[in-house]
Amino acid sequence: MAKDKSAPAITACLKKLHLNPNSSSNIIRTLHSSTKKESDRERTKPPSLLSLCLGFVGKNLEDLIQDLAVIALNFPPHIKMAIAAIARRRKLLNDDAIISLADSSWQILDVSGSDVSDSGLVQLSRICTFIRAVDISRCNRITASGVSELVQLCHLLETLRCGGCPRSDHTARRCLGILKPKLNVVEEDSWEELDPSEISHGAQSLRWLVWPKIDKDSLEILTTECPRIIVNPNPSPFAFRVLEVPREALQNIDLDNPYVKDIDPKTWAVYGLPKAVSPSTSSPTELSMAEKFRLAFVERDTRLAPKRAKNARQHQRRAEREWMMTSTSAKAIALASKATKSLHSRN
Repeated sequence: MAKDKSAPAITACLKKLHLNPNSSSNIIRTLHSSTKKESDRERTKPPSLLSLCLGFVGKNLEDLIQDLAVIALNFPPHIKMAIAAIARRRKLLNDDAIISLADSSWQILDVSGSDVSDSGLVQLSRICTFIRAVDISRCNRITASGVSELVQLCHLLETLRCGGCPRSDHTARRCLGILKPKLNVVEEDSWEELDPSEISHGAQSLRWLVWPKIDKDSLEILTTECPRIIVNPNPSPFAFRVLEVPREALQNIDLDNPYVKDIDPKTWAVYGLPKAVSPSTSSPTELSMAEKFRLAFVERDTRLAPKRAKNARQHQRRAEREWMMTSTSAKAIALASKATKSLHSRN
């Protein structure tokens, strides 16, 4: 009897169920939409007070850049790094600015596309001795001399990013001899078994070289003579743990991006002034306008050099003829030379 009484209730419940074959896909769709809403909520979360303060400082950085050494004296290392990253994006980073912000605990250094020179790079190498990754790409004022000091002073340097413009590519080619380690003794079977203490000169710990436009000759030299340095590494999901490519060695990323990821990008947008885009930034293989003018002047000067020399000789001969026509002593010397020639011809 109990079963007979419960049967109508079960039947009523079954009628209320909508057994739709697409119900599973609807459930999955609902889960995806809820996940998307959560991610959108995280993405649109309000910025922190620290990010707002850094954004305000970044927007007015050109007014603070002269007194940056005093202002940032007691700032934590990550705040100094964030200000340096904003200054680099605003094209305000130079030797004085980066040195006033440098901290001995820094492990990365991104001065790409800035006005930092060899002098600034050397001073940074002496302050930030624990640096593991450096980006000097698109730095027209850094030469092989500065890179040599960098690898000699920063013994923990593992990743170097260079190239990106014609002048920086030229500097990278000149640094091949500097980057290749020179050994005191060669007794090991492979470069992987070498101990840094056995390396006397060169980049002792350098393992990753990011050089997007490396030429074939330079790549062959590094691959043949120094296989320990991996050029333009590509991450692989099947790679062993010991060969895992670090984030700093991946292309198309900014080393200092983690320090400014929560800051509004409008911070480093220059208002009121049109942002000048140099040809080297838009096209790495194109020379700047100033360099084109200089090369054109050199070419024109070389082409006109023979003509200038010919004109100088003509002016000299004309001056000599005028002097002989107007000067009595010159006429006497000319007549004496003719008489001497005639006497010699008779004899």
